[in-house]
Amino acid sequence: MEKVLLIEDDNNLGKSINDFLAGEQFDVNWVTSLSGAKKMDLEKYNLVILDWMLPDGQGVDFLKDIRNDGNKTPVIMLTAKTDLIDKVVGLETGANDYMTKPFEPRELLARIRVQLRQSDTQKVADKGQVSINNLTLNFDTREVFWNGALVDMTKMEFDFLRLLAENPNRALSRDEILNKVWGYESYPSTRTVDTHVLQLRQKLSDELIETVRGIGYKLRA
Repeated sequence: MEKVLLIEDDNNLGKSINDFLAGEQFDVNWVTSLSGAKKMDLEKYNLVILDWMLPDGQGVDFLKDIRNDGNKTPVIMLTAKTDLIDKVVGLETGANDYMTKPFEPRELLARIRVQLRQSDTQKVADKGQVSINNLTLNFDTREVFWNGALVDMTKMEFDFLRLLAENPNRALSRDEILNKVWGYESYPSTRTVDTHVLQLRQKLSDELIETVRGIGYKLRA
């Protein structure tokens, strides 16, 4: 379950966001001040939702401090400010996204999911490898290990598996897979994807790559 730190002093808005995200299976901790936020270990959170104006200071100053400390946790800023300069200041200080009040909870949810996907991809790139369940991919050596054993992979099988591993639990369409792995100019049909899924299942596990009906495939994490 993804952990979200909500820093918002408006009780009505804070409760609304807290309850909505909890209903979407997020583990939310809600604080109403910067002093409360500073007591939290941000390394434990996958994302921070940060209000600009708080009773004991400005959220943008808190953001500046955590970025100076090297913290890379994705931050979505909330504000009633509508001027472009305020948005620029927030983004240049280190915010990953910016939402102007009022907003629809569904839009906030969509932006949260975008940031979490981008954060997961960046973590994978930083490590040079990814491990999911019993699967490990080393991007530098282009080696694949299943249950600790080296598995021989073709170039396309590795590239396909890497795309799935960099987007765990995300349903990828056949067209998106073809575009990112083969390139639109070089593939004959979407059957190419289905054939490679069959090959990977034979080499790894039938349960690892899940068919998403009407869409494509995803790596089950």
